[in-house]
Amino acid sequence: MYLKLLLAALLAFNFASAQKKPYLIIGTYTSGKSEGIYVYDFNTITAENNLISVAKTSNPSYLAISPNKKTVYAVNENADTIGSVAGGSVTAFSFNALDGKLTPMDTHLSGGTNPCYVSVDKTGKWVFAGNYSSGTLSVFPVTTNGNIAAASQVIAQSGTGPNKQRQEGPHVHATVVSPDNNYLFVPNLGNDKVMIYAINKTSGKLTPAPEKFVAAVPGSGPRHFDFAPNKKYAYLMEELSGNVIGYSYNNGKLKQIQSISSLQKDFTGMVGCADIHVSKDGKFLYCSNRGDANLITIFSISQKDGKLTVAGYQSTLGKTPRNFNFDPSGNYLLAANQNSDDIVIFKIDRKTGLLTDTGKRIWVPNPVCIKWID
Repeated sequence: MYLKLLLAALLAFNFASAQKKPYLIIGTYTSGKSEGIYVYDFNTITAENNLISVAKTSNPSYLAISPNKKTVYAVNENADTIGSVAGGSVTAFSFNALDGKLTPMDTHLSGGTNPCYVSVDKTGKWVFAGNYSSGTLSVFPVTTNGNIAAASQVIAQSGTGPNKQRQEGPHVHATVVSPDNNYLFVPNLGNDKVMIYAINKTSGKLTPAPEKFVAAVPGSGPRHFDFAPNKKYAYLMEELSGNVIGYSYNNGKLKQIQSISSLQKDFTGMVGCADIHVSKDGKFLYCSNRGDANLITIFSISQKDGKLTVAGYQSTLGKTPRNFNFDPSGNYLLAANQNSDDIVIFKIDRKTGLLTDTGKRIWVPNPVCIKWID
């Protein structure tokens, strides 16, 4: 009898564990009907989802999750009416895993205008934000319970590019922490460089790394950046050229191994590439193309040398796929279509990397960033 009761208890525990749903955290632009950050639960088996809560805040266009998953950091992508450098901000939200609600804590100026990216180091001690319009990046110390203090450092980048409409000045577009937590990689769309900084583990201060930057082709517009799970390779999405640049990675240094187009050969429309992510198993790379393309390009990754081969293309079935991400199981890819107010849920074929529309949608105004808490 005791064994039967024990078995029943174990089965109940396993069932409850299997039913635990991760939270989907969605950043948006609030210029339309959106109110801020939307929180959903998500079933990793069926892809069913439910709206849990909404945290009202202005233009939370990019989010970062603390390592302990108790804090969400959001940029407020704003610039004031006179174009001052005091336009944007970064807000810390405490997250309650029991009810899925976000509670705002401190907000501090981002050290520039239109902050478009935020990240947190792997110790949870430092938050990094990139300001697109002013071409600056900032370091925020994390204080008690995940809160943040005012920026302890603001770095102003410089330089221009040949595209006079888009590269009239520096435009920081990402702040990506290296897998070893020693370096910060900062793609700059305006000066065609990926700047590299060493992170001081005690103070969080950024200093130029021994290899200060890697240069991109003039006019290419570096935007987003991601590392492979094996930590040997990194990949850069160029917004203006539509190319993906592959690098080998070792201790803060990048060595280019490939440049490959993410555009279809017969594509002649406006180029507007955006996000890039390596799959959880390291076998495939995905990148989003906005502009007139509105699709996800899928690459297979050689496990021998990290080089890419086009595996296919998938329409995002909406307009302006600014951001996308994988669910915690690695079985689904969710594409955030900013200008059609929807997130399209695709099933991933784990053998081919190709995507299939599940028919399921999340209707949320102006979605631009997808993160997870599991």
